[in-house]
Order: sequence, then structure tokens, then C-alpha cells
Amino acid sequence: SLSSRMNEKGKSCRVCRDLNELLSLKPDFLVELASPNAMRELALPTLQNGTSIITLSIGALADSVFYNEVMNTAKLNGTKVYIASGATGGFDVLRTAFLMGNASAKFFNEKNPRALMGTTVYDDSLLNEQKTVFRGNAKEAIELFPTKVNVSVAASLASVGPENMEMTMVSTPGFIGDTQRVEIKNDQVHAVIDVYSATAEIAGWSVVNTLLNIASPIVF
Repeated sequence: SLSSRMNEKGKSCRVCRDLNELLSLKPDFLVELASPNAMRELALPTLQNGTSIITLSIGALADSVFYNEVMNTAKLNGTKVYIASGATGGFDVLRTAFLMGNASAKFFNEKNPRALMGTTVYDDSLLNEQKTVFRGNAKEAIELFPTKVNVSVAASLASVGPENMEMTMVSTPGFIGDTQRVEIKNDQVHAVIDVYSATAEIAGWSVVNTLLNIASPIVF
């Protein structure tokens, strides 16, 4: 188990049965890696506990009502929600270009059709031909694919917002991994952040990077 492996390395790791047991330990941070639904369930009680959150399930924040609840709860309790970059990045560039004014942005995702099994857009024809399976905005995308396009919501929250971020998803037979490409333009800046990842490992390391930034006296 994770607990025994950590103990072998001389690190204490306690297994908790539920969120309440975890929060009773009064941790400084909770890392959420489960799903947007899990984020919706745990965010407010965690923040009220005095515990900040690092999340990969940013899709939950596409709901403006929930977003404002999280914002207000964090302010009242002196806590924060840190959005890990996951399988994309460049949030600083996106935010800067947006703050300069008159910005537009779009997000492109390419994946293997098998990654879409169980969704409403999947059919067996995708196994044989490349197809654009979604066009819309990031808010619509996360509603249709709750666990597959969190990065598009993250990029939109850093810039133009979920309802204003154009989103395109392409299914390509035989494609391995994911491509996440975000593009932002204003009157002076044109930036493209293009990230290919063969596995989801980059998302886990983005959480490590976030923790290092929190602890470091010099922050990137």
C-alpha cells in the first residue's frame, strides 16, 4: 500500500476512511485528483476547515455559481485554491494577454477515439476515420466530457472565461496520448502553447511543481 511504502522511506502516511477523517488532521493542503464531482463535494468543507486545495479537476469551476461560492469561502477562511496546470501550461502568458485587453482564445484537443468510449460522441466509425467530435466553448465541453477537458477550463479561467474560450476536439485513430493546444490573441500579442503528452504523468508532476512553488521563496 501507499502507506507502507511511505513508511519504508521514513515518511509518515496515514490512510483516512473519508474526507472528515482527513480534515480532522488539519492539513495545510489537500490535493484533489478525483473528478469535478468530487471537487464540488469537497471544496467548501475543505476550505472552511482552513485547508487550501490544489486541484486538477478544474472543470468544476466552469459553473459560475460554484466558482463564486469557492471564491467567497476561500476569502472568509484565509484559504486558497491552486489550479495545477495538468497537461497544458502557459497560464501566466494567457493571463497577461487577457489583462492587456481585447483578447480572444481557442483550445484544441486531439485524442484516440478509445478515450471517448462511454461518451455521447463515440461510435465505432471513429476507429477508422479522423473526425471532429466537438465544436463549442469550454463550458459546453466540460458538461459533455466531465473528466476529459479539464485543461480547457483551466486555460479559459486564466484568460477569457469558459463561455468565451472556443473549443475543438478531434478524434484520430491510432493516436497515442493527448495534444492540448491553446491560442490567444490581442492587438499586440499572439501566443500558442502546444503540449503533447504520451501519458497523463505530466498532470501528476504539475501538482508537484505547484507544491514546490508554494514552498519556494522564489515563485515561477
